[in-house]
Amino acid sequence: MSLLLQKLKPAVSKKWLLAAAGLMWSGVGIMLCRLAYQWLMSVSYLWEFVDAVAGLILSVAIYYYGFSKIVKKNVHRLILYPDKACFFAFQAWRSYLVIIVMILLGVTLRHTLIPKYYLSILYIAIGGALFLSSFHYYVWIWRIAKDKKFAGNAKSVNGQTIE
Repeated sequence: MSLLLQKLKPAVSKKWLLAAAGLMWSGVGIMLCRLAYQWLMSVSYLWEFVDAVAGLILSVAIYYYGFSKIVKKNVHRLILYPDKACFFAFQAWRSYLVIIVMILLGVTLRHTLIPKYYLSILYIAIGGALFLSSFHYYVWIWRIAKDKKFAGNAKSVNGQTIE
């Protein structure tokens, strides 16, 4: 039975795990920013500008103080995996619970009486931070691709220490 489960496990290389995580973070970030953009289309240019700038400023803060640290931990976890790991390991299992809570919170917020142009600030902030953070994954894919001597349990890639 164990051999059958091993054959059914969708094992991929670390580069694909990093790519899946990066694409998910980028995709969700773009989706949230797109929703915010659609909501801002219904307000004046002044409100559109003010909300967008506020969202972008918050986005950089959320990226710097929160999401970049989460991504670095996730990259470290992925880099230390053996050469092949289950595709769904691109996020830690507890992260899937956080994702479910965030989706439910987003759906709940969209169905409240809070005006959408106020929500757009939050959506730009979270979406922008997710998008910015996704580039950490792409940088590590590039580092691994450039390092021909990269071993599965390496502590550094191209002279860059894994933090």
